[in-house]
Amino acid sequence: MKRYLLALFLMALAHASFASGGTDSTFTAAKDSIIVEYGHSGKIVILVDNKEDFEKLKILDVNQIIDELDLELDEDTGDLTVVEIRDKDGHSKEIVKVEEGGAETAVSVGRIKVIVDESGPTTKVRVEKTKKKEPSFRTYFNVDLGINNYLREGGGFPTSDQPYAVKGWGSWNVGLNLMASQRLSKGFYWDFGLGVQWYNFKFENRDYQAVRGDQGIDFIQRTDVDGFKSKVSASYLTAMTLLKVDFGRMNDNGNKGLKIAAGPYFGYRVGGRSKYVYRELGGSGRHKDKLNTGIYLNNIRYGIRGEIGIGRVTFFSTYDLNELYQDGKGPSETSLHPITFGLVF
Repeated sequence: MKRYLLALFLMALAHASFASGGTDSTFTAAKDSIIVEYGHSGKIVILVDNKEDFEKLKILDVNQIIDELDLELDEDTGDLTVVEIRDKDGHSKEIVKVEEGGAETAVSVGRIKVIVDESGPTTKVRVEKTKKKEPSFRTYFNVDLGINNYLREGGGFPTSDQPYAVKGWGSWNVGLNLMASQRLSKGFYWDFGLGVQWYNFKFENRDYQAVRGDQGIDFIQRTDVDGFKSKVSASYLTAMTLLKVDFGRMNDNGNKGLKIAAGPYFGYRVGGRSKYVYRELGGSGRHKDKLNTGIYLNNIRYGIRGEIGIGRVTFFSTYDLNELYQDGKGPSETSLHPITFGLVF
């Protein structure tokens, strides 16, 4: 008991310090102090800053404070819970906790801990702010923003002399994902979620338009107009799951470490079309042709997703194991497998 009340009084000062935005654990001494000594080494220190506070101190009953605390020591752990909140279901939440360890006594309120050390000739006090406890399960929302391309059968990107060659800038991939994360062990997580992804493949050759042919998608060269933009887009409802290793959490460094994750995904197409923006030769104003070419896109997509993060920056990449177009409905000379690179926000 000799250090409990001292720590509790200092706890009030610690809260005032942190509430004002400061994180320094050094306190400025008050103008006056009252020291009550008892037993061989027991001591209560009361700091008084003005006359009004001193008048209120006259009616303070220290014995009543000690009796009402009704402290019960846990012999197994040495921990002492002073105040707790208990709901109707019996669940409780600790508000003030005292830890007795030889010459040291630590009083914790929330994430602030005041430690009183009487091992030496003088009493030492230090203040620590504990880290927020990581939940074992959490949900979160993230956004994917990347660029699309596709790999041909046998590897390699289409060259610019092919009408379906993709231009990187403008071939955006946007994903909105509702995710959940289950902590398996320290630094290891199982993430899973559901989202919507929008694929855009902007053609490098803007004179070619993707149209719906009788046997599949055709790429025709428009010489009758001046083309500005040509692309094919698709949207998919996608489910994914990832196994993640967070070296920062594993080494108690929080979000400062390296994170890697990988896992499969599966999607179902909910939309698809081509868009061609052009201007009449010798005319003014832009026109847009939007055609339903989605019937030739694969209704199912599946593949592998990988992520790598450093601190709060996370990169991702996806690769579709299936072809973008249905069998025999895309370019006749090759199959195209979408691949994406981008950032997770």
